[in-house]
Amino acid sequence: MEEQGKETITTSATPPPPGRKRSVFRIVVIWLNYLSVALLLFSYLAPFVSPRIFWPLAFFGISYPILLIINLLFVIYWLLAWRMRFLYSFVAILLGLNILNGYVQLNFKKTPVNSKHKLKIMSYNTKLFDLYNWSHNLETRSKIFDLLKSEAPDIVCMQEFYNSDKGHFRNLDTLVKFQKAKYSHVEYQVTLRGTDHWGMATFSSYPIVNRGQIDFNTFGNNSCMYTDIKVDDDTIRVYNVHLQSIHFSNNDYKFMEALMDIKDLNEFKGSRSILRRLKWAFKRRAGQAEIIETHIASCHYPVIICGDFNDTPASYTYHMLSKGMNDAFLETGNGFGRTYYGKFPSFRIDYILHSKDIQTWDFKTIITELSDHYPITCTIGFGK
Repeated sequence: MEEQGKETITTSATPPPPGRKRSVFRIVVIWLNYLSVALLLFSYLAPFVSPRIFWPLAFFGISYPILLIINLLFVIYWLLAWRMRFLYSFVAILLGLNILNGYVQLNFKKTPVNSKHKLKIMSYNTKLFDLYNWSHNLETRSKIFDLLKSEAPDIVCMQEFYNSDKGHFRNLDTLVKFQKAKYSHVEYQVTLRGTDHWGMATFSSYPIVNRGQIDFNTFGNNSCMYTDIKVDDDTIRVYNVHLQSIHFSNNDYKFMEALMDIKDLNEFKGSRSILRRLKWAFKRRAGQAEIIETHIASCHYPVIICGDFNDTPASYTYHMLSKGMNDAFLETGNGFGRTYYGKFPSFRIDYILHSKDIQTWDFKTIITELSDHYPITCTIGFGK
C-alpha cells in the first residue's frame, strides 16, 4: 500500500493594514484628549469647593499647571494635523484664563501719583535663617541680612522666623539694629529651653499701635498674626500668614524623586503617605483660610495680607483670602509667578494681597536661593 502523504498547512497572522493602525491610534488620542479636557475643567472647580467638603478636587487644583501643559500639547497636535479638534482643549484653556493669570503675568502699569503714602512691602519665608545649615553655607544668615539692608522695606513680614535669647542667632536684636523697619511684632508658636523661639515676625518703619494673633489650635509654626500700623494720620492692618505646611518626610521626597527615574520606582512605597499628607494639609488650610477671612471681614482699616499660603492660585485657600482683595502680582507682576524653588510644589505659594483702596506697583520676585522661598516685594500707595 502506498502511504498517503500528509499535507502540512502553515498559516501566518496577517498584519492589520496601516490605515487600521492609524485609526486605532487616532481613537486613543481623541479619548485621551477628552479626558485631559475633563480633568482641566475639574481643576477650575477647586477654588470654589472647600477640601473639607470634597477634598479630591484640591488635587486637580494643584495639578492645574500640568493639566494646562497637556492640553496645550493637544492643541498643537491637532493644529499640526489640520483638525478642528484643537478647539476642545483651546476652549477649555480659555475658560480658565482667570486662573492662568495667577501663574503668569505681563504688566506695564505705571507708578501712580495720587497716593499720599508710599511704602515698600516685603514678604519672606526665611527658613529659620538657615538655622540647621540646610544650605551647607555658613554665610547664608549674613546674606539674608544683606538682602534686607539692600531692599530696605518699610514693612517686612517673615515666616519661619527664629530667634534665640543667647548665642549666635539673636536675630531679633540684630534686625532692629540695622534695618529700616525697627518696630517689631513677633509671635512665637514654639519655645524650647526657654531661650529658643520659632514663629513669625512683622517689622515696620512706622509705629505699631495694635497687634494680635489668630490661633489655629495647631502645634508648629503655622499661624496668622495681625499688626495695625499708623502712617501719619492713617492706619493700615497687616496680616502675616503662614498656613498649614505639608510636612513631607524624607521617604516622601525620595518617592517623588523616583518618579523621575522609573527604574527606581519600586524601591519606595510612598504614594499613600504623600496623598494622605496632601489631603490633611488641604483640609487644614481650608479651615485656616476661612478663619482669617472672617477676621478680615470685621476690620475697618485698609488691609494687606502677606505670607506663605502653601497653596497655589488654583486653590480654595487662595480664593478665600483673595476675596475682595487685589493681588499685587496680578496688578504689576511680570513673568512666571514662581516663589518656591524647592522640589514640590515649585509654583507661586507666597503672596501680597491688599484692599482695593490700596494701589500697587513694582511687584518683584527676588531670585535668591538663601531660603527655599523667594522673597517678594512691591510698593503700595494709599491715602489722599
